[in-house]
Amino acid sequence: MAILEQASVLTDAIRPVPAKELEQRLEKFRKLMDARYPDWEMAVISHKVAMYYFTGTMQEGALIIRPADAILWVRRNFTRASNESHFSDIRPMRSFREAAALYPHVPQVIYVETKKTTLDWMKLFHKHFPFETALPLDDVMQDLRLRKSAYEITQMERSGSIHETVLDVVALKLIHAGISEAELAIEIYKEMVLRGSHGTARFNQSLGEEAVGLASFGKSGLVRTGFDGPGGTDGTCIAVQSIGNAFRHLKEGRLVYLDIPCGFDGYHTDKTVVYYFGELAKNPEADAILKAQEECLRLEEEVVSLMKPGESIENLYLKPMEKFQNIYGDDFMNGGKFLGHSIGLVMDEAPALAKGFKEVLEPGMTFAVEPKIALPGLGMVGTENTYVITEKGARSLTGRSYPLREIHG
Repeated sequence: MAILEQASVLTDAIRPVPAKELEQRLEKFRKLMDARYPDWEMAVISHKVAMYYFTGTMQEGALIIRPADAILWVRRNFTRASNESHFSDIRPMRSFREAAALYPHVPQVIYVETKKTTLDWMKLFHKHFPFETALPLDDVMQDLRLRKSAYEITQMERSGSIHETVLDVVALKLIHAGISEAELAIEIYKEMVLRGSHGTARFNQSLGEEAVGLASFGKSGLVRTGFDGPGGTDGTCIAVQSIGNAFRHLKEGRLVYLDIPCGFDGYHTDKTVVYYFGELAKNPEADAILKAQEECLRLEEEVVSLMKPGESIENLYLKPMEKFQNIYGDDFMNGGKFLGHSIGLVMDEAPALAKGFKEVLEPGMTFAVEPKIALPGLGMVGTENTYVITEKGARSLTGRSYPLREIHG
């Protein structure tokens, strides 16, 4: 992936998801439902990420899909949905009572995203759609989103170009003595947004969005968080375990760990870079730092070499770990038993690069590979890039990884 050449990809014009793209997604969904649940009659989508996937808009309402029709019912905001979406059937409603009038027969069984649909929402919906049982369609959604279309890969390529430009080039000019973790994270975030990043990172978590990511200097990268990932930070306060500390300022001899997400038109890429501020040779732990970073680089290279169509996803974890001499214990990957994850409309799509995921790699799948090591008393080292599977193997969307680079001044 080449460094982003243009200063910005932002325009005043909206960029709607193509109608053909939406039609193909709906067609694939119905085929999967027919194959797995032949008697299905109704699926209901309420979560905004899945709604965007099928309709190209995020609104308050519900997408009701049946074998013969699909209607996006919008309570708020119908005008915006109509202006920005190419979905074929969008209708306004004040409440589910109005939508229910079109469905005199409500099936006993409906299908929903059980990991995303709240009990409160289900109660409101059930009041006017008196189904008896709600079954999960999470497996269908995972399979659909695991395999990216050419359109989706294009969005991720644009995100990856921004990511590479800012973290590998621009960040070098932003890092200086005295800057705080929070200030650096925000400056990097600003540079991404000015180049076209959509400005948020979505996750498969209950609190599903954050904006900035994190910057950690030295030992603050070792402070573990509630997030299921290897990186750490003090955060801005107890209530926010991200961004970085506004009162921790960069000094010479510190590792600079940057895990700042990026995305374009809803699609994410993941990338982490680590720098050393100062002259590494002066650090008595220089050899340990370099060895750990080299181990991470080697692991990433090993995983990427296996990323070919036909390989099982779990082997991207099992085979490299067979060769890896883990002298770091739980400081490797924060004790996690994985080496990366799928990525797309959310940062942490399933499946993970971990034992037990038997799915076979296919062209169009996208994964972030992120081996990382915590060094007690020193900070975090490691690497992360986002890759797309092609017929010939893996192609990076976010640039390359580097040996530990020094920044002076």
